[in-house]
Amino acid sequence: MISRLLESVINGRIGRHKVILLLGPRQVGKTTLVRQLTRLTKRENILWFNGDEADVRQLLQNTTSTRLRALVGNHSIVVIDEAQRIPDIGITLKLMVDNIPEIQIIATGSSSLELAGQIKEPLTGRKYEYHLYPFSFAEMVQHSSVLEEKRLLEHRLIYGYYPEVVNKPGEEIETLQLLTDSYLYKDLFTLEQLKKPLLLEKLVQALALQIGNEVNYHELSQIIGADKETVERYIDLLEKAFVVFRLSSLSRNLRNEIKKGRKIYFWDNGIRNAIVKNFNQLIQRQDTGALWENFIVSERQKANHYNGRFINKFFWRTHTQQEIDYVEESGGHLEAWEFKWNPKAKTSMPKTFLEAYPGAQISVITPANMEEWLLMDRPKTGV
Repeated sequence: MISRLLESVINGRIGRHKVILLLGPRQVGKTTLVRQLTRLTKRENILWFNGDEADVRQLLQNTTSTRLRALVGNHSIVVIDEAQRIPDIGITLKLMVDNIPEIQIIATGSSSLELAGQIKEPLTGRKYEYHLYPFSFAEMVQHSSVLEEKRLLEHRLIYGYYPEVVNKPGEEIETLQLLTDSYLYKDLFTLEQLKKPLLLEKLVQALALQIGNEVNYHELSQIIGADKETVERYIDLLEKAFVVFRLSSLSRNLRNEIKKGRKIYFWDNGIRNAIVKNFNQLIQRQDTGALWENFIVSERQKANHYNGRFINKFFWRTHTQQEIDYVEESGGHLEAWEFKWNPKAKTSMPKTFLEAYPGAQISVITPANMEEWLLMDRPKTGV
């Protein structure tokens, strides 16, 4: 079993009288992680609810604190899996945590779409929220070694880190096609306001062909045959469903900095390649640089989240085509990075950026030094 970095962090939160909420895309191991967490507690009186079951949904919606107390009985931990399937689950969780404070509630959701919308207000101040993603570079290094994982880097750039992909070598393409066909849009397609699934698929394909590049919503609307507002709304839904994430442009000091630019990346390289139906080896590809950038940026986001680093993240570009791939701001300090697949490639750092943001640091990340950037010190348990 490949251990998850969130395991010790969440374990330290158990017993603090708040709901532990674990969100993430389907098939990334949320249920497996919760089962491991409950084993670590060494408690046997654990009550499991599965939101996919119709009778469970009926039990846990439009209920009362008295009824919930009867349901819970003498159990000390209550797990609600696939909680997003239960209408008004936020109210139910609020009733539980307020009226049965002696129990620990753990809820999982395969998509933040409905779940986050239902819990935001009811659970204000009553929850710890975590996101679980496909395996990370750091988790795989912990499982094997830095050397072994770097040997597999080209493989990861093509097939990604979904647990089933990692655990079934030789079946990567079949597994990824199943994931994209059966699970990727499942939560999105259940939404009433998503009237045109074909548009969504066209949009995802267009985004997959533009990773590493600045995207223009107007151009995307022309490509897929929809208005700009629909494109923006669908991208927001894709982000909430953990398919993609956005970077905004850094724009503060210079007139010619791009003000409203954005880049869009996929959380998993394998999913991206399945969407464009290209599993060719790197030597046969024209998009190696883009795959490397998508991989390294998504791995940095996982590392930041799992290590409790709350930072602002950007890319930087001017109208004169000066650019920096990635920028982070923390505590008023800026750090910037360029990503190069070839460690010997020449890199020219924009003097304009350094002049506009004195004190900022710029570094280059390549496969040769990637571990220094992705293997952070993890926080102490419970912090």
